[in-house]
Amino acid sequence: MTTTVFHPDVYRTDLKPRSYWQATAKVRAAVPLEGARSTEVAIIGGGYAGLSAALHLARDCGIEAVVLEARDYGWGASGRNGGFATIPATKLSLADMIRRYGEGETRAFHAMQQRGLDTVRALIADEAIACDVQGDGNYEVAHSPAVVDDLKAAVEAWRQFGFEGEFLSREAFLEVGHAGTEQFGAMRFPGHFGLHPMKYLGGLREAAERHGATLYAQSPVIGWEKSGGLHVLRTPGGEVSARHVILCTNGYTPDGLRKDFDNRTVPALSNIIVTRPLTPEELAAEGWKTECTLTNARDLLFYYRLLPDRRILFGARGGTSGSPTEDMRMKAWLTRRLGEVFPSWADVDVEYFWNGLVCLTGRLTPAIGRLDDDPTVSYGFGWHGSGVVGGTIAGRLLAEALSEGVATPLRFPKPVLGLPPNLFHPLVRRFGLKAAYVWYAYRDWRAGRD
Repeated sequence: MTTTVFHPDVYRTDLKPRSYWQATAKVRAAVPLEGARSTEVAIIGGGYAGLSAALHLARDCGIEAVVLEARDYGWGASGRNGGFATIPATKLSLADMIRRYGEGETRAFHAMQQRGLDTVRALIADEAIACDVQGDGNYEVAHSPAVVDDLKAAVEAWRQFGFEGEFLSREAFLEVGHAGTEQFGAMRFPGHFGLHPMKYLGGLREAAERHGATLYAQSPVIGWEKSGGLHVLRTPGGEVSARHVILCTNGYTPDGLRKDFDNRTVPALSNIIVTRPLTPEELAAEGWKTECTLTNARDLLFYYRLLPDRRILFGARGGTSGSPTEDMRMKAWLTRRLGEVFPSWADVDVEYFWNGLVCLTGRLTPAIGRLDDDPTVSYGFGWHGSGVVGGTIAGRLLAEALSEGVATPLRFPKPVLGLPPNLFHPLVRRFGLKAAYVWYAYRDWRAGRD
């Protein structure tokens, strides 16, 4: 029996998330692979990174690509996230990244992230993707007076690094944001926005197909061999032969697919509730004025936003098993915490709850590159909760690199280049995640007391 990081239900393909996104997007059925076919590039994984790679290969590089999605499109993280088009896709602070990689490589990483944000906006415009874009900017809200000085210092550090940002006092944020019991000011960075993640994914899918990529669903790769210079990927219904393979499976990457990728990801559960539509009076009771995306400054953060039909989306990391019992506890906890942060909404009905896997790595940065022993295999994963942008730009970078040929050295920033450390076994990742949650909860508790 295969050991997994979480409860087996987390990985069951017959269990579809009952999400707000699934309920409000028209998801066109895709066909599974049947029989044998060949292609220049086979892409494993049909999320943001895989579809972006297929689209950019077909549209910009004139290279044939076939995408193999193990489930239905949008089953995984690309259809379960909060719809935040935000950066950066890392859990390293600016100072930590500079210490580890140097200022030049840190600047290159953040330039890549900004290019990703610009790429998402351009794809939405150029490919006419109707995905309910909202807001201009992301707020990180001070949940305690103890973190105000830290946020002010962070804004100043980002400004010195060349990025726009500002800190708003509690009173200033009340004028443009919201009230609440955990609001003591906020830092804002412009250019970020919210969207409907399933509609964005559907737009990428339609654009990739329109430009010549071929997409299959319900086609998990169950065998991977190389013969005569070609990769042969077997699915339950057929096989694909390809000169190149791009792996883009993120937090749902199965161990055993290829040993190079075993135990390289640190999946973490993220949970979301969505309320019924709120009346203007109910929103006014909490001083709500913004359509921007928001997080708070906790290590175990809340992320939240107002949706176009006036529902509140409220999410948080948490849970270390993913069992049905734990899921119900997480729903109850999120509902309670929503009412504690916004007291007048304590009795508002919650109509949707779901969760899914966020993908981290042991080094806390994305992994984008090629295998050292076989440069015809590329990969991109580890978006650290910023997959809308992180996955999209990774797919584009991988497509561009492949079009230049495997003999051309990769020019990706060092923080993302190469595989992250191997964490040896799913149980190591599970216990490591539990230990991290205990540590982060303690830090948040101390910040609330200071």
